[in-house]
Amino acid sequence: MAPIAVETPHQPPPTAPSKTTTGEPVDRTIFPDGFKTSGQHPPLYDKLYAYSAFPKKITGPTVWTDEYTNRPETWTHVFSREEIQEMSTAADNFLSNNLPLTGINPENFPLPGMSASLRSMRAELLNGKGFILYKGFPVAEWGNHKCAVAYMGLGSYIGYPVSQNGRGHILGHVKDLGEDSTQIDKVRIYRTNARQFFHADDSDVVGLLCIARAQEGGESDVASVHQVWNILQAEHPDVADLLTQPVWYFDRKGEVSRGEEPYIRTSVFYLETPAANGDAAQRVYCKWDPYYVRSLTRFSDQGIIPPLSPQQVHALETLEAVCNRVKLHMVLDVGDIQFVSNSHILHARTAYRDYGPDSGMPRRHLMRLWLSTPVSEGGWRLPFHDADERKRGGIQVDDTPPVARLDAD
Repeated sequence: MAPIAVETPHQPPPTAPSKTTTGEPVDRTIFPDGFKTSGQHPPLYDKLYAYSAFPKKITGPTVWTDEYTNRPETWTHVFSREEIQEMSTAADNFLSNNLPLTGINPENFPLPGMSASLRSMRAELLNGKGFILYKGFPVAEWGNHKCAVAYMGLGSYIGYPVSQNGRGHILGHVKDLGEDSTQIDKVRIYRTNARQFFHADDSDVVGLLCIARAQEGGESDVASVHQVWNILQAEHPDVADLLTQPVWYFDRKGEVSRGEEPYIRTSVFYLETPAANGDAAQRVYCKWDPYYVRSLTRFSDQGIIPPLSPQQVHALETLEAVCNRVKLHMVLDVGDIQFVSNSHILHARTAYRDYGPDSGMPRRHLMRLWLSTPVSEGGWRLPFHDADERKRGGIQVDDTPPVARLDAD
């Protein structure tokens, strides 16, 4: 049976259409809240800094190595009975009002008892260690529909959901659909059972809710970008230098709007743009995914873009090796929710194997959120034109409408 889709209903446009920060009108018959996912864009090259401007060493709560390895209580929160009940009531009310899941927000999903702790957790994601694991979400009791509502409602307290692919999915599904993971120029790895190397997604925060586990593998690793940077500066300054240069091409795998290039030239490490008041430090930000860098031979073979140099291959291999040195390993059980910052955390996944078709066991299934936190609401000051758009980042192809499906397709 085809996945159930909770679509956004059509509504008449307002007298004055909403606009993005670039001045593009937003059609409210397609995007009823007036906000469209910005999508993938090259950086503002005049706002990029030379390697000499980067710090030699980063300190503070975003830098960590092994201090959390044997202290899961510092990054794990078990939902209380009261919290489960509050989310359950909010989800039941949302469903009874027949509201579109694509329009869920704190106003129509009120969590008065949890809001203070969620604000604290959000601050820790953005400015602290950068990750948290919630436990005890009642997946089996609630079923996929109610779980999706409660999960997206919870996520709305962290950021605005953005589209994760060319189909407009704001509720994604990490599941092996049998696609060929070697076809990295066409296939998104989250739709396979292959290993995912350390990377950051195209959003400020990524969330994963475990609906079903694999028989073997599919475990999670996270690494502090700032600790990785410190090691690169101390041991591989040539690699650190190269990773700050806008000489890296990232594949868009065909998820491109009309008139856009099929790849983006960018850096891997950035400095934030200066704060308006000049007081805040300019933090080091990372945007990386080796699959998207290695998949561009169809263009480099034709001489359209330069191939990866030996120095670049060495750099990407070194970056992966350093991440593995400082990683924190965790296993997501059914009912666990992981939230991770994409600004100063890189995350990875081990390869996995699902239960056999005759086992009666479901395939591994994670519901995924990509969440945006614009500058005006505490997000990082990124050197991109959409830094203060409500739904910055993500993947948007032309006017593909947002959709929240309840299973992978």
